[in-house]
Amino acid sequence: ELTAFRVRITGKVQGVFFRAETHKAALGFQVDGFVRNMSDGSVQALIQGPGDRVERMLAWCRKGSPLSRVDGVTPEPVPVQPDLRGFEIRY
Repeated sequence: ELTAFRVRITGKVQGVFFRAETHKAALGFQVDGFVRNMSDGSVQALIQGPGDRVERMLAWCRKGSPLSRVDGVTPEPVPVQPDLRGFEIRY
């Protein structure tokens, strides 16, 4: 069964290849969605897929990329988007 979360990630998550590493992780976990920088210095992601894969991706977000420092991850359940395919970096 598909689940979807909008996730806000705070800490040192901009300027440290966080979006690129998130994209790479999402492809590995085979989840759909996107990641983008926000004007307040946080990163926002939409993660959608089978529940176990989404949970693994959320665990990855809590750890972050090698150069990042994650201070907080706030997942919010959102409706599944049936037509969402792939994972992209949004600018």
